[in-house]
Amino acid sequence: MRHRIAAVTAAALLPLAGATGIAEAQPASLYAPSAVVLAVAPGDGDAAVSRAVALSCAPAAQGTHPDPQAACAALAATGGSLNQLLAAPDRNRACPMHYDPVTVTADGVWKGSRIAWKHTFANACTMSATLNGNATFAF
Repeated sequence: MRHRIAAVTAAALLPLAGATGIAEAQPASLYAPSAVVLAVAPGDGDAAVSRAVALSCAPAAQGTHPDPQAACAALAATGGSLNQLLAAPDRNRACPMHYDPVTVTADGVWKGSRIAWKHTFANACTMSATLNGNATFAF
């Protein structure tokens, strides 16, 4: 009986013997991954997200963002430094001076590097004026 169990076990493991060899090297990816989740939340970032989209920019712009091509182009223009999204506010737009904070976040991978970015605006109007038509958070 013991010999029969050993024989059955050996027969079952025989096809797996070739699987223990050295794995072949896979070719490197032709592009660095770029997939980001963009979110907007009320408050200073501790509240539940009110809107969020997924954006993948490599190899092609796609995702749940309403305009993935424009959003990917805007992110590419920042070179991965999302603070540059704040660089061109609309100075001709007047916003009320009440505090009702809105927080935007971007979490994911951009051109192979991990990103985790967060910015809180005083209110939705200042968010819109600061981002000045930038497609990244236009959802």
